[in-house]
Amino acid sequence: MANRPTIEQLAHAAGVSVATVDRVLNARAHVRPKTAKRVHEAAVEIGYHASGLIGRRLIEELPEYRLGFLLLDTGHDFYVNLTNCLTEAVSDVTDFRGVFSLEQASPRNPDQIAEKLDVLAERCMAVAIVATEHPAVSAAAARCAERGVPVFALLSDVAVGTRQAYIGVHNGKVGRTAAWMIANSTRRIGKVALFVGSHRFHGHEAREMGFRAFFREEAPEFAILDTLVNFEDSRFTQDALLGLIDEYDDLVGCYVAGGGMEGAIAALRTVPPERRPVIVCNELTPLSRQALTEKLAIMVIDTPIQAISREVVRMMAESLSRKGTTRIADRYLPFGIYLPESI
Repeated sequence: MANRPTIEQLAHAAGVSVATVDRVLNARAHVRPKTAKRVHEAAVEIGYHASGLIGRRLIEELPEYRLGFLLLDTGHDFYVNLTNCLTEAVSDVTDFRGVFSLEQASPRNPDQIAEKLDVLAERCMAVAIVATEHPAVSAAAARCAERGVPVFALLSDVAVGTRQAYIGVHNGKVGRTAAWMIANSTRRIGKVALFVGSHRFHGHEAREMGFRAFFREEAPEFAILDTLVNFEDSRFTQDALLGLIDEYDDLVGCYVAGGGMEGAIAALRTVPPERRPVIVCNELTPLSRQALTEKLAIMVIDTPIQAISREVVRMMAESLSRKGTTRIADRYLPFGIYLPESI
């Protein structure tokens, strides 16, 4: 007991007065959050006996933000990983108490997406959504705005003009990067295939525009085939790619701009090496990593979902702290590029 740190030692360690430490301990008067946090950190560091009490007081005094997230129910591991990252990002915040709420909807059912958005708006203070563009979704986002619930577009832009901000990668640059790789890695000129999940995904549309723009501007000798919508279905992608390989002897490249890469990789495993087009796909997973190792894929473009999750939580909290007085700027994060020689 004689060696137990004193309040004077705590004040010295935190660089504040004894009176300030007393206010933090007993909630006698307001102390700036940064100062209170510094006192708590010092208490933990020196082993002050009331460090737990200080920590509880800090939590009790933090504002509570109820944050909602609407993701797509596709069955893909990507959304499972995204859910885990968002949950972790909310639980790790230290400047507010975050309450996490999740809804999922089918990407092919815009009415269901709108319905789930309305549900989240009833119980949350801010909402981030991954959704296809549709009048029903835009109308639901407008209802959120009328209720004072800011909506953030996550990964793919949606409800432009109503939503608070977009957070994700620059999808136009993603498409151009995929095109650059195909144009510079194939050894012959020929036809190139492109798969998107849906034309109602702004993100996929932007990738398609960037992809086609690059070939139009930098490599016009290649012929880009009509875009195929695969609804992010692996089996459809596999069958469609095999059909293209059978139909076109000069198919030299393929970009799967959304989900469904599993089907493209499976298709290439059944094709002789000399007939395989170079493949670019999205998201680094055990399967796509193995495809790079086997040289079935030439490049994987990865979405930094952990960084995006932390950023969207920060932006949602910033919007709530400002009480919607100013619009938050869009946030573009750099995407990862993985090659056979870099994994």
